[in-house]
Amino acid sequence: MTVIEKREAKSKVRKPKAAPKGPTATAGDDARKLALAIAAAGLDKKAAGIEIIDVADKVDYTEMLVLMSGLSDRHVSSIARGIVDELKEKRRTVPLSIEGMTAGQWVLLDFNDVVVHVFQQASRCYYDLEGLWIDAGRVKVPQPIARLETDEPNDGG
Repeated sequence: MTVIEKREAKSKVRKPKAAPKGPTATAGDDARKLALAIAAAGLDKKAAGIEIIDVADKVDYTEMLVLMSGLSDRHVSSIARGIVDELKEKRRTVPLSIEGMTAGQWVLLDFNDVVVHVFQQASRCYYDLEGLWIDAGRVKVPQPIARLETDEPNDGG
């Protein structure tokens, strides 16, 4: 079964959203909290370039995208496994599907309302999902997470 066929099959069994999506729809609070938990789990595995994109008003298959990068195929796979393990342990949530874990170039984790993309940097630049969703809203990563990600001191400004 292809990824598209899996998506179509999943869309038939998805739970209905709380409110219909319109031009001003934004992701729900649960999706936002899950995306932030995923970002924190990625940071625990030294993921870089974490970005959270609100696509609730753009697509019907998810509410949030979380993008992050690893340095090698092993690092990408380690980040993805770390996210799966941490969410299973702390939130009792497992992804509906996982794609690309063995290759480690680009791993996709589908948590229904949040889809996670863990890339090697070259693949991330090539596919440019940030550019594809340039008009979508961004969720600000809290300052302590951002500071850990960049290893820069928090100067309060």
